Amino acid sequence: MKKTSAVENLINVMARLRHPTEGCPWDREQTFSSVAPYTIEEAYEVADAIEQNDMSGLKEELGDLLLQIIFHSRMAEESGIFDFNEVAQSIADKMVRRHPHVFGKEIQRTRDFHGDEWEAQKKRERYEKALRRGDESPSILDGVALAFPALMRADKLGKRAAKAGFEWREIEPYFEKINEEIGELRSELVEKEVSKELVEEELGDILLSIVALARHLKVDAELALRKSNDKFESRFRFIEKQLSEEGKIPEETSLAEYEVRWKEAKKNKQV
Repeated sequence: MKKTSAVENLINVMARLRHPTEGCPWDREQTFSSVAPYTIEEAYEVADAIEQNDMSGLKEELGDLLLQIIFHSRMAEESGIFDFNEVAQSIADKMVRRHPHVFGKEIQRTRDFHGDEWEAQKKRERYEKALRRGDESPSILDGVALAFPALMRADKLGKRAAKAGFEWREIEPYFEKINEEIGELRSELVEKEVSKELVEEELGDILLSIVALARHLKVDAELALRKSNDKFESRFRFIEKQLSEEGKIPEETSLAEYEVRWKEAKKNKQV
């Protein structure tokens, strides 16, 4: 009997879970849309394990993410669209196309060449995808997934536009733009009838401008905010612990006292 590989075994497990009569009721009723949130969640858990330098956790989270790929591939196979082997072959072919300096002629094996060639190949692929969907006027912004977190998507959209020359070279215009957007929000807030929709729009413009500044400074806005989230959590937990040790309740703590304790948390280098 032929021994199956670990990946083949996982494919077989998923096929059994999706079996119309012998499978798991929950797995059988899932669709691409219902599974998608889990796929995104697992990708974040992979990133979290890496950030925590948890290699045991990383192995487990990568397995969970692989399961998501197998799950989607199985559903596609059931519909006669594609199977896992086609998914694997597709990405292998793409890597070969995007690395002609490795798999083709040995030319200019440098970081700059690789980056330029990678982007050129991605541009060709975006153009081909646009033609396949009947769009004869592809955009440089094509392919920036709507499912990305908003900060990450803003960064990617900005990077694409920057490749077409749509960005400032100096830093001062970024600050001017941020101040301009803050001014527009302030103006909206003093209106007699404040529009929630317009406030949301103006606040979004401020965030977009801040992401543009982060990109200019070569800072990952998503990562920067995650680190600030961690810092906030650490400091607030420090305050909660202090209050608990003193027999106090957070909900009954005044803002003035919170501010004093927040400064103490900073002083104690809580992240």
